[in-house]
Amino acid sequence: MSASTHPPLTTGKPETPAGLPPKKKRHTGWIWLVVALAIGALAWFLHVGAPAAGTTAGKKGKGGKGAMRDVPVAVAKAHRGNIPVYLDGLGTVTAFYTVLVRSRVDGQLMTVPVNEGDLVKEGQVIAAIDPRPYQVMLDQAQGAMARDQALLANAKVDLDRYQTLLKQDAIPKQQLDTQVALVAQYEGNIKTDQANIENAQLQLTYAKITAPIGGRIGLRLVDPGNIVHAADTTGLLVITQLQPISVLFTIPEDNLPQVLKKLRAGVSLPVDAYNRDKTEKLDTGRLLTVDNTIDPTTGTSKLKAVFDNTKSALFPNQFVNIRLLVDTEVNQVIIPEVAVQQGSNGPYVFVVGDDSKVKVQTVQPGVIEGNDAQILSGLEVGDAVVIDGTDKLQNGSSVRPELGGAGAGAPGKRGAKRKGGAPANAASPQAPTDQAAPGGKGEHKGKKGKQPQ
Repeated sequence: MSASTHPPLTTGKPETPAGLPPKKKRHTGWIWLVVALAIGALAWFLHVGAPAAGTTAGKKGKGGKGAMRDVPVAVAKAHRGNIPVYLDGLGTVTAFYTVLVRSRVDGQLMTVPVNEGDLVKEGQVIAAIDPRPYQVMLDQAQGAMARDQALLANAKVDLDRYQTLLKQDAIPKQQLDTQVALVAQYEGNIKTDQANIENAQLQLTYAKITAPIGGRIGLRLVDPGNIVHAADTTGLLVITQLQPISVLFTIPEDNLPQVLKKLRAGVSLPVDAYNRDKTEKLDTGRLLTVDNTIDPTTGTSKLKAVFDNTKSALFPNQFVNIRLLVDTEVNQVIIPEVAVQQGSNGPYVFVVGDDSKVKVQTVQPGVIEGNDAQILSGLEVGDAVVIDGTDKLQNGSSVRPELGGAGAGAPGKRGAKRKGGAPANAASPQAPTDQAAPGGKGEHKGKKGKQPQ
């Protein structure tokens, strides 16, 4: 038989040239598919994100219902009370009286029986001038008076004799008249001698220098042994009266009519003096008077207050902060000052309703004193306002309220604060993490219901 001319059967696979390794099939499609899925998952995660506090936590459990997170907040209730109205000013302590003690006679300063810084009483001897020259003057005046008294006595005897002789026509009347004039002259000399004696006694008294007022002795200006004169301007020492003591302070001229109205009505306005950083009250006094002019350069008026200073907490030229109580607002609606927030539409507060949801309420605050704020309109007594945790709230947010501070809602009491201003027993502002238990519904059951585990 002859050989067949038909071509040989093939399997559909290309033949590999002799001597070369077989080619491997490339599978790249599934790699691009994985990359695309990863990008899509990332985009979905960035778009959805983790649920924030106060938003839906997502579907949990078999029911698939959304659970709202309750934001823990501290609240306080509005109450009625009295709130004081203060005017603040800067003041300088000044001595009620200041005396520069000088010598009223010339002489040598012998002793200074008081020490620098001592407290002296009025009339106490504080310095002594050499008294001997003035004692000599007193002795001379007393001797001259004794001589003139003897001459007067002799002249009066002669006058009586001349009057008898005149009745007997033994002497002329002119001689009697001369003797009467001589008696009057001696009487005038005695009055002069008495004045000289009193002057010498006064100079002798001035040789002992006494304190004209009670107060504190300053630094000594002249040492013992020096010669002092009545004409000296430097003086011996300075005495400042510290009890009572005065404070000069200023207030804006706009507040002056309010103060004058009280003074004209005879009201005694209390004044508190605080130290430089207002951390300690030094003393309490009363307003004494108001200056008769207003300083046009600063627009302020100067006032003077007096303090008993029984504890010696105030010292001349000391800088103090002054708080003048001018009025007291009675029976006002009061809330903690930290509850008042500032917004584009003005002051507002977060009011917690009976459904434990907050509502933004616009208010009109009045006097703010310490931690208390007077509310003129917008709130009623008993309204619960948020005082801590407001940064996580918006209108309609669901909250878990707790009273902030001891007696936060009681009239006249203030809640205790932690460092940083948060109430001591305020709930933690961090929202809890909702994690539904397997097979659970994942939603709250009210304030007393179980929280998600």
